[in-house]
Amino acid sequence: MALRIGIDTGGTFTDICLYDTERNELRVFKVSSTPDDPGRAIIDGVSELLRIADAGGFADISYFAHGTTVGTNALLTETGARTGLLTTRGFRDLLELARGRRPRLYDLQADKPAPLVPRDLRLEVTERVRHDGTVRTRLEEDEVRAQIRRLRDEGVEAVAVCLLYSYVLPDHERHLARWIEEEFPGAYVSLSSEVLPEFREYERLSTVVANAYLGPKVSGYLARLRERLGEKGLAARPYVTQSNGGVVSFAEAEKYPVRMVLSGPSTGVVGAARLASAAGHPDIITFDMGGTSTDVSLVQRGAPRTSSGLDLDGRAIRTAMLDIHTVGAGGGSVARLDSGGLLKVGPQSAGAFPGPACYGHGDLPTVTDANVVLQVLNPEYFLGGRMKIDPEASRRAVGTLAAELGMSIEDTAQGIIRVVTANMARAIRVISVQRGHDPRDYVMVPFGGAGPLHASRLAAELGMTTILVPESPGALSALGLLLTDVRSDFSRTAVMPLGTGAADPSAGDVAAVLGGADPSAGDVAAVFAELDAQAERWFEASDIEERARGTRRQLDLRYAGQNHELTVAFPAGPVTAESVAAALDDFAAAHERAYGYANPGNPVQAVTFRVQAWGEIDARPSSSPVVGGRPEGEQPRSREVYLPELGGFHECLVYDRTALAPGTVVEGPAIIEQMDTTTLVLPGSTARVDAHRNLVIGAS
Repeated sequence: MALRIGIDTGGTFTDICLYDTERNELRVFKVSSTPDDPGRAIIDGVSELLRIADAGGFADISYFAHGTTVGTNALLTETGARTGLLTTRGFRDLLELARGRRPRLYDLQADKPAPLVPRDLRLEVTERVRHDGTVRTRLEEDEVRAQIRRLRDEGVEAVAVCLLYSYVLPDHERHLARWIEEEFPGAYVSLSSEVLPEFREYERLSTVVANAYLGPKVSGYLARLRERLGEKGLAARPYVTQSNGGVVSFAEAEKYPVRMVLSGPSTGVVGAARLASAAGHPDIITFDMGGTSTDVSLVQRGAPRTSSGLDLDGRAIRTAMLDIHTVGAGGGSVARLDSGGLLKVGPQSAGAFPGPACYGHGDLPTVTDANVVLQVLNPEYFLGGRMKIDPEASRRAVGTLAAELGMSIEDTAQGIIRVVTANMARAIRVISVQRGHDPRDYVMVPFGGAGPLHASRLAAELGMTTILVPESPGALSALGLLLTDVRSDFSRTAVMPLGTGAADPSAGDVAAVLGGADPSAGDVAAVFAELDAQAERWFEASDIEERARGTRRQLDLRYAGQNHELTVAFPAGPVTAESVAAALDDFAAAHERAYGYANPGNPVQAVTFRVQAWGEIDARPSSSPVVGGRPEGEQPRSREVYLPELGGFHECLVYDRTALAPGTVVEGPAIIEQMDTTTLVLPGSTARVDAHRNLVIGAS
């Protein structure tokens, strides 16, 4: 028996997908998360799902992949390791100076986040490498060893090393790593030349410090989970998700935990892109609404957009990742009045415990409680009946807020929905309108436990006309773990002239295409060859078969004199006049799209070279999920649902999603329930079940 498991740990629920390759059967399952020990929910949830599915035990699992927010939460809550820093003399305070910008331009009192390494643990070493890689000042070994011993005596757990030009010449950082191992065995060591061999010293410093800060916590969590899985009988190599949408082994993740800051939401985007493309919708906007936050992303031609990093809580994180924008808007987001008496929703969340008031442990009104009051959500239970709720607790919580507003409970609940919808609409405009894309040209793909519940009103807010709800949206991030590949990214900064793109490449004259900069063609080839070699070593270390290997090249380009770059694809194979000209043409088009103009004939610089390597997985799920429910054809129930479009409570048909066969058409207003989510179909809309068992919602 060959079982494949994908697990996504969220703030409120842990989602589990089980794919039995012999039976070609896919099952999804949800359990409450255990924030104090996320691994407990994983072990208990997998054990229960294996029992329910009668699918054997942990020893029968051939593939195990896990998405986690352990690293992200440690950064946001500042609960990482006590970390020390070794840096080039004169750059001790760079972590605090950053880019010299205030968090909010017009707020003179706004505080920057506290550095992850306090000043007394930021130590300098005498050394200097020039920008061209030549050594001006060599390391003083005795001085360095003394600084290492000082950090050891201060009780640090992790040491970040970031020297000024280590991305050009990493030798000095490697010497430091060897001396740290000798003087301070057991310390977690993170080198900037390994974590981010790119220029811009502040971003590189901030990223390597975050990597070291997260290292002991993430590696400890993964080590404990690996041990518990082994005790249960798991023999397969476990994987964990990265921010780039791929998975890597636990061992690699322990070395580069900073690459996991978007571990949770990334595979949901990958899964949505694959499912929507198979259904004939390659251009989509994903809308992942969970219990704590909402993540949105834009996908063109079936390929998720990528980014080189983000600022997380005011701290620069630079690593390859999917372009995902996050806001604090989820089912557990708390509604309150601000100091001006205005209704606010989020970013504070009730989380998994105490959770929304209806869970029976808390009394704060949340988005989930508002939906229970409106009876859009089942007022009796969640998770297909496995989780009983207290609707009166929701009414009491929302009622307290209603009394402060002087409004009815129902109008207050609907007000909470309107506010959270506006918050999510702003998030989608960030990744669409603000980047030159009209959301009306895209199909919305909602997932997460609360995504389909809010999708119809959110789409109406944005003018989007089509919504595609996957068959198992509440567990799509976990399902995405069964659809994604093993993946790693390699990069290196090497600033060099690339040419202007003004010449005609048809004659095959590399010097002409490069604007006379003939040597750069060989330099481009040399840098890509170095990165290709790193990818090859990664393939071998990851035991990826030759037939499953793939790579993709990218290049960060800018006009000479600019301070920011645009990333374009670079053709595979030998560097030729045609491949360089193609990259230059793509850059001009990207510049036109981003800034509204291009400068033909202006010198173009290549800045950072990138290679993405992946190993394709076998046995992707092809069956429909088994989630339980009534047999097809059973008549729907009904209940009164508060719909402002119809002036108040209105009798709505309530359908079981598992009873809807392909070709079924549901006229709104209607509610479609399933184990992992609820879908609202508004008046004037129609939901049709397509051949892939997706719900496609559009105007009647």
